[in-house]
This record gives sequence, structure tokens and C-alpha cells, in this order.
Amino acid sequence: MENNTKASFEHPGILAIRHTSDFEVDANPDRDPWRNIPWITLNPWENVVRPYQTMARMLYSDTGIYVQFYCEDETITATHTADQADLYDEDVVEVFFWTDEKHPLYFEYELSPLNHELVLMVPNFNGRFLGWSPWHYHGDRQTRHATRIIRNADRVEGWYAEFYIPFTLLAPLNNVPPVKGTTWRANFYRIDYDHGAGYWSWQRTRVNFHDYERFGTIRFD
Repeated sequence: MENNTKASFEHPGILAIRHTSDFEVDANPDRDPWRNIPWITLNPWENVVRPYQTMARMLYSDTGIYVQFYCEDETITATHTADQADLYDEDVVEVFFWTDEKHPLYFEYELSPLNHELVLMVPNFNGRFLGWSPWHYHGDRQTRHATRIIRNADRVEGWYAEFYIPFTLLAPLNNVPPVKGTTWRANFYRIDYDHGAGYWSWQRTRVNFHDYERFGTIRFD
């Protein structure tokens, strides 16, 4: 894969998110409108033995958010065969959106290499948090997602994940849907289990992924 990464932003740097028309989700990095969207790099934490290249990028439309990940890898650790399982116990990518800094409530989305998802709304009070699954999760409230494992003969080289999150699913969060100039706090993560649990993130948090005060900032352009 061609390495067209850009250096990750340090908070309070702002990641600008471009607007797009809606499109199908298929985990293809070379199709429009992804073709000209730069990647951001997710940085490995200290516990990572093999610092695989890990990248993410994002778009938004009038109806929702599109996110794509690339994860270099040599072994796919994924056995869960159902949505809403504890996907973080195996290889996974994650994104968190904290849309209103006045309230300790944010949205979490995870996707495994086998294309199973974990969808949560998370209240977090002084480090005490527990995710809630969406209600009436169907129709225009349901996500779309796809993954693609890259192999060379029998050897795994990595995997792509792509998903669409409709704004209707983010109700009742504030500042949704965003308009041009809206800012949210956000973070992008990866967990890989080739050598025990290894963590990557766009913005480094202190204790765990739920340290929302250390999230970066995204701006909808």
C-alpha cells in the first residue's frame, strides 16, 4: 500500500472534515470520494511490540459520518460472530465522538475484521462509565459497515474497515447534525492482539480510551 500518511495532530490541533455526497460503504480505499482524502496516523502506545502502520480518515454528508481505517497486520485475531459482543477483547478499530463538552456523554463505535460492530452511547461521570446499546436500531438509525482483509497468497498483510454512522443514531446528543464550522471532540483507536493487547490512538489518553478530556478536535468544513 502506498504510504500517503500525514502527521497526526496534537490537541488542540484541529482535524478538518470534508463534506461529501452519500455513497455506498465497501471498504475500498481507492474509490471516490476517498481517493483524495488524506489519512491521519494513529500512534502506538508503549505496550505495542510491533508498531504496525495504522491510519484513519473521515468524511461527512448531510445524513451522516463516514470513517475508514487501514491496519497493517500479520495475524487476524477475531472470533466473535455477533454484533454487540465484547469486540475490544480481539482486533478492533474504534471511534469516539463527544459532540458537546458541556455534558460527559459520547458515542462509541467499534468494528472487527470480521465486520461485526459494537454500538454504544456512553455516559461517563468522573471516570465511571457504562455503554448503552441503541434502541429502535433499524431503518434510518442503523449503521452501514464493511471490512476487507488484505492477503498476499496465504499471508495476511492488513485489513480495512469502513462504516457510516447516521446522524439520526446520535440523538439526543447536542450539536447534531453538524453544520459547516461545527466542532466536536473525537478520538480514533485500534487494538491488536498479535503480541498481547497493543493500543494505538490519534490523541494519546492517560489511562484508557474513555479519557474524553484528552480527545482531539474535529471541525466540519
